[in-house]
Amino acid sequence: MSESEPRAGTLRDPAHRVSPKARQLWMLESLIGFVLLVGGAVVVARVVGGSGWGWVPGWLSADSWLLPVGVGVVATPFLVAEPFVRFAVHRWELSGDVVYARSGFLTREWVFVPVSRIQTVDKAQGWLERLFGLATLEIRTASHAGSSTIKGLEYRVAAGLADQLAHRAEHLRDDAT
Repeated sequence: MSESEPRAGTLRDPAHRVSPKARQLWMLESLIGFVLLVGGAVVVARVVGGSGWGWVPGWLSADSWLLPVGVGVVATPFLVAEPFVRFAVHRWELSGDVVYARSGFLTREWVFVPVSRIQTVDKAQGWLERLFGLATLEIRTASHAGSSTIKGLEYRVAAGLADQLAHRAEHLRDDAT
């Protein structure tokens, strides 16, 4: 067995990466979260600093500026690494009559959606996605798992894939009747 062949029981990567612009989107989303987190820590530090509340440790009351600094120091590596790791992990593929997608940053999720089980295919664009020309494809089935999503697709790729999936699903349903 060569190194390029997957071992028994392992899943190969789906063929397509999401758009490289997804890294920029996820970096902006991380930055917004970072600003809100550090901003919240600043507000808490101002309220706690010099408050004289008995339940607040003395070191925190005296040096409340350490709270936002600590939050910033802990959160910065995630701000920088998360978009790149997420880009490396998020992949998708339409293979035969199955949509195969992998996603997840801290926990990974592999999803196989048979085209014959698809009920609806939707594409969505939040305002940040629209800014970068990206879209999210949502695939709904009748299964208990509900729907599957592929985030970070170029808008035209998402639109083309949605159209292709809808036509394939309709064709497969017509063949089954």
